[in-house]
Amino acid sequence: MTQIDLDVQLATECTHLPPLSQLEQWVTAALADSRACAELTIRVVSEAESAALNQQYRGIDRPTNILSFPFEVPPGIDADDPIQNLLGDLVICAEVVAREAQEQNKTLAAHWAHLIVHGVLHLRGYDHLDDSDAEAMEALETRLICALGFPPPYDAEL
Repeated sequence: MTQIDLDVQLATECTHLPPLSQLEQWVTAALADSRACAELTIRVVSEAESAALNQQYRGIDRPTNILSFPFEVPPGIDADDPIQNLLGDLVICAEVVAREAQEQNKTLAAHWAHLIVHGVLHLRGYDHLDDSDAEAMEALETRLICALGFPPPYDAEL
C-alpha cells in the first residue's frame, strides 16, 4: 500500500468539500501499485483563482475543474533521494466541481472522486492528448472509480 503525505490547502469559502479521509482514499486508489511513498498537495480554490491559473498556464480565460502540476525532478538528483516522492500539485475549483456534478447528474462525491483520480493520473504521467492515450486513461479511471463504489464516470457525460 502506498504511504501518502497529503497537504490540503483551502483557499475558498465553499463549504461542500469532501473530508480529508475521502481525499486520501481517492488519491491512494489512483496511486495503487505505482509507488511506496508519495507527497502531493491538493489546493481547493475559488473560481477567481482557478481562472487566473487557467489563464496563466493554459491560456484559457475561465475557471476549470482541475489543474495538475506534476513535480519535475531536477537533474542530478539521486534515485533514492526523498525528493523523488514528490508527485506534484492539484488545484481544484470547488464551485466548478459542484456545478458540473449537478449538470452531469452525478453525486458531488462521485465527481470529486473522479477528478481526484483523474488529476493524480496526470501527475503519474497519464494524458489524453490523442485518442489512444485518452482511451487508456479513461479505461483506467473507470476501473478505479468503479472499484471505489461509484458509477462509471463517463456514462453521465454521453
